[in-house]
Amino acid sequence: MQEQVVEKVQATEAARPSSRISGFYKMSLGARLECLVERGIIDAEGAELLRDRDQGLAAETANDMVENCIGLLELPLGLGLNFKINGRDYIVPMAVEEPSVIAAVSHCARLVRTSGGFESRCDSNVMIGQVQVVGCEDFETARLAILDARAELLDLANSFEPNMVARGGGAKELEVRLLDQGNYRKMLVVHLHIDAVDAMGANLVNTMAEGIAPRIEELTGGTVFLRILSNLADRRLVRTTCRIPFADLAWRGFTGREVAEGIEHASQFAERDPYRATTHNKGVMNGISSVCIATGNDWRAVEAGAHAYCARDGQYRPMAIWYVDGEHLVGELEVPMQVGTVGGPIKLHPTVQLAHKILRINGARELAEVIGAVGLAQNLGALKALSTEGIQRGHMSLHARSVAATAGATADEMQLVIDAIIACGEVKVSKAVEVLAELRAV
Repeated sequence: MQEQVVEKVQATEAARPSSRISGFYKMSLGARLECLVERGIIDAEGAELLRDRDQGLAAETANDMVENCIGLLELPLGLGLNFKINGRDYIVPMAVEEPSVIAAVSHCARLVRTSGGFESRCDSNVMIGQVQVVGCEDFETARLAILDARAELLDLANSFEPNMVARGGGAKELEVRLLDQGNYRKMLVVHLHIDAVDAMGANLVNTMAEGIAPRIEELTGGTVFLRILSNLADRRLVRTTCRIPFADLAWRGFTGREVAEGIEHASQFAERDPYRATTHNKGVMNGISSVCIATGNDWRAVEAGAHAYCARDGQYRPMAIWYVDGEHLVGELEVPMQVGTVGGPIKLHPTVQLAHKILRINGARELAEVIGAVGLAQNLGALKALSTEGIQRGHMSLHARSVAATAGATADEMQLVIDAIIACGEVKVSKAVEVLAELRAV
């Protein structure tokens, strides 16, 4: 089995294309698909899938996935380019409706690429299952009884997921917490530490937590209520860093040092103020959630865990920080990353499957490492703009295209309308309609 894994990794590396595609954003949609096929990033079948939406998620499949289904709601799917992570190139699918997100992340990935790229590490796929116990006659005796039966309970938990155990995962450890604060009822909480391998893990964790509950009641004399995973996946952290010399940061009249110090000031603002940290982290999640959606992962779980982790010491703090070190700007990100590469919509959604093929990843840890780099790059893009020319200039330039489309501009009229509304500083649908009327009156 180990040899098969090695062979799969070697095949993936041999087929990995460069993430640098010059002028990709200038191409038409059709030309982009042709470019991806020529470079071996997707095959002809994948291009046809993206070209013909009838080949995507079928309404019948969607109806099997959720209750009360009435149709599909789609998002634009784009590619984050220029990423070099742990010495490897990655082309990153991102599903998002907000203008500027993919442009910003690709720009910053290119910036970081010139200085060696991102270093990203996810050391564990361990999730936590919680079993709540109340009504014990003696909580300390109950706690010790659970700990004494640790090996038995781990074996019992693993008996419910033998396939996961066969892949090297399963329940690995157990701990017991006593919650006895304030006016609340005293309770024990059993934590099962479960290696989910390449799955996100929600279903298997819940199965194991529910499976051991009757035995825990026997051991404690108490009553079990909740048996469910925790989305504060603090045993499944991704840590991503990058280091950029001042010389690479200069832009639009600002020196590299000015840009770096501006970003450092912005980071310190977020580190000290939860109001700013919230918006700072929203920018990080612009990148993280976009990749989670594109790869069929539960972005609500990832967001919940990331935000909870930011408040672990009692104050809400930034997911990513930046500081000046000598002649370099250094960025660091640390968040829980509960993502998977198997199961769920990954098996059902053709476009999600294509996104995984484009990424060329080998397992959940590698996906987490890529997502961490995207989050850090996205944060860099926002802070770089905020600390220099402001966020609106670049954002509104990209927003102008959707405004022109909303106003009804055709392909031939699109650029004329965009140029006109940007030039007058009114990037609004009403102004775009006015410009269109003038163009068509000529």
